Amino acid sequence: MPTVRDILKELEKPGRDPRPEFKAAHFAEGVEDIKDLREGMVLEGVVSNVAAFGAFVDIGVHQDGLIHISALSDTFVKDPRDVVKAGDIVKVKVLEVDVPRKRIALTRRLDDVPGQSTSRPGARDARGPANGPAPGQGARRDNGNPRGPARGGQGGNGRPGTSAAPANNALAEAFARAKRS
Repeated sequence: MPTVRDILKELEKPGRDPRPEFKAAHFAEGVEDIKDLREGMVLEGVVSNVAAFGAFVDIGVHQDGLIHISALSDTFVKDPRDVVKAGDIVKVKVLEVDVPRKRIALTRRLDDVPGQSTSRPGARDARGPANGPAPGQGARRDNGNPRGPARGGQGGNGRPGTSAAPANNALAEAFARAKRS
């Protein structure tokens, strides 16, 4: 806490501002709209908000980008507030730009490749021979019955070949992309 003497001492130096230097982010030239963004661009931005699932960063376009909690650091992050706070200047890479939905996916891990999953090797969702079968590839538990296990009258509509409506979510889209490649 500054004392009166400290304040007077600083005021004796005319033309000098005693406050620490203010740092501001330098937004990229030519990037003024979400349509100007390209995957793989490395930009500087300012953290505008921190939420439980990640941090929002102002990168100079109208819409803030999101750094998901899994892309904040190379190590495990339990709480994003442990890594960044509002007002921090960060360097980020653009992972994905969804113009119709006005969403920008960012990462602080500059070695991440756009268009790939943000998970690391050995992560929970990595599937392989050592981690067990992929979804839908496990051992059958229905005793060979093509209509599934006997349920003794529990639920179902009784019609073979029918199922619930397809799940239209990010996980379903990721599986569809993986299936195509």
